[in-house]
Amino acid sequence: MVKVVIQIPCLNEEETLPLVFEKMPREIPGVDELEFLVIDDGSSDRTVEVARQLGVKHFVHHTGNMGLGASFRDGVLMALKLGADVVVNTDGDNQYPSDRIPDLVRPVLEGRADIVIADRQTHTIEHFSPIKKRLQRFGSAVVNFAAGTELPDAASGFRAYSRESLIRLNTVTRFSYCMETIIQAGNKRLKIESVPIETNPKTRESRLFRSTPEHVMKSASTILRAYVMYRPFTLFAGLGGGLFVLGLVPFVRFLLLLALTNDNGGVARHLQSLVIGSVAIIAATITLALGVIADLIRINRILIEDSLEQQKRERFSKAPVRNEVVDVSVGIAGLHVDG
Repeated sequence: MVKVVIQIPCLNEEETLPLVFEKMPREIPGVDELEFLVIDDGSSDRTVEVARQLGVKHFVHHTGNMGLGASFRDGVLMALKLGADVVVNTDGDNQYPSDRIPDLVRPVLEGRADIVIADRQTHTIEHFSPIKKRLQRFGSAVVNFAAGTELPDAASGFRAYSRESLIRLNTVTRFSYCMETIIQAGNKRLKIESVPIETNPKTRESRLFRSTPEHVMKSASTILRAYVMYRPFTLFAGLGGGLFVLGLVPFVRFLLLLALTNDNGGVARHLQSLVIGSVAIIAATITLALGVIADLIRINRILIEDSLEQQKRERFSKAPVRNEVVDVSVGIAGLHVDG
């Protein structure tokens, strides 16, 4: 029995949610069970009521707005509890074409991929400004460098995940899971495929960020944090090596002056080169030491993740829950199931 759960994070989507379900598949070739899960991230409108009218039976409810990253995490936990073999994530604003969900699921069902990410072909999206299109390409390039992947659209949230990949992934950020999960998956050697799609017309402004600069800063912070988690020594060794080379330059300059001049007083005027070089080399040594410490933390984190993975396998090997609503209170970790 193959079960697919389609999860939809929502924040006040009563108007657009019917559009999402308009072309939503009710059956998928090779899939025995298809269920829908709405993550209500503190909506103040009729989102939940509209979802029920559209046939949704499973919900995760946040009493306050906890962000897209937390919504994805809590939705995945609920989907795994429901016994999902494949989890599809789409958005409640109808950005993504629901009728392409079978195309996302197929590579996972056929065993060709652990994760499938839709390529929005951002260069063709009319409401994207030229600057935003360039930023999307640059952001994808940075993520691909950090993850060792070759994905054209790393920021796309229209995705399909295998059960195995979700057990192995652990989201940390509350801003957006998109880039973090790619970097994690790439470093854990999970197979990722891309499927080109065409997005639907824009229905509203993004609620994930208020401006492009804010989006760039939050995305950069997420990428850097995820990269440091998996390749800390590479980063610190690069910084330390650069500082060491910069520190050598003043020393070489001082030695050349000492060798080429007989005026000891003149050479004394360049002692600042020794000071600058010493500071740079000390900074390089400290940076390398931090790299060693960070790498030890990375090893410890891997051991903890192995333990979490085993716990997930044991936890979600049980029969799926029958409860319909999960209530997650703001500031309280974990999921609380309402009977």
